[in-house]
Amino acid sequence: MPSYTDKNIVNSWLQNAKPWITAIRDNEIESRSLITNKAIIDTILQTSPKSVLDIGCGEGWLARELRKSGINILGIDIVPDLIEAAKKEGGGRFELVSYEDLAQGVIKEKFDTIVCNFSLFGDITVTNIFQYIPRMLNDNGYFIIQTIHPIEKCGDAKYEDGWRKGSWAGFSNEFSNPAPWYFRTLETWKALFHHSGLDLSDLIEPINPQTKTPASIIFIAKLAVNKSSNLTDANNALSS
Repeated sequence: MPSYTDKNIVNSWLQNAKPWITAIRDNEIESRSLITNKAIIDTILQTSPKSVLDIGCGEGWLARELRKSGINILGIDIVPDLIEAAKKEGGGRFELVSYEDLAQGVIKEKFDTIVCNFSLFGDITVTNIFQYIPRMLNDNGYFIIQTIHPIEKCGDAKYEDGWRKGSWAGFSNEFSNPAPWYFRTLETWKALFHHSGLDLSDLIEPINPQTKTPASIIFIAKLAVNKSSNLTDANNALSS
């Protein structure tokens, strides 16, 4: 297995941004158009947010959908071509922000709901983002993640954390240099929420109606009560 890092993921997306935009807008990804797009939209709307931060927003399709419900959206991504495409189509505010900068507090706003829709595939960057999420959530805010189902998509590999080789199987020939991804077990995902001061309140497994297997997994978390109190005390101390 080659030695992968989070930088390999970024490099792949920088290279494949334009064919990705085409794939999304032409509904070339069957699982998204059939299942997972609706699943994430419905989950977000159930939290009744007035404001949403879309981390790894891509070309902005989710922002445009949520805007139909009058939600204020800020979408961030590290890929210039994707942000440019998102701004062109509108539906929200879009900013070029790296995951490293996000974890360092470059976003000063707070949101009712923060969402990562198939956008957390790294190792260290993901862990660091989790640590900062509580500071960007309003009271009673939600953190929602839709990602690859760790059990259904484990394949023949060992069920343990580690880098996996990427693939563009099923995509057009315009794609190249597939991004690797960091596999996490279900227990590791749960631990990330817990150690970041987030309570995992629900877990959804959208089912593919054709294969009758999970198409993804959706984690729904809220700021832990004691964590919320600690953050409020800290913020009051800073403002006094």
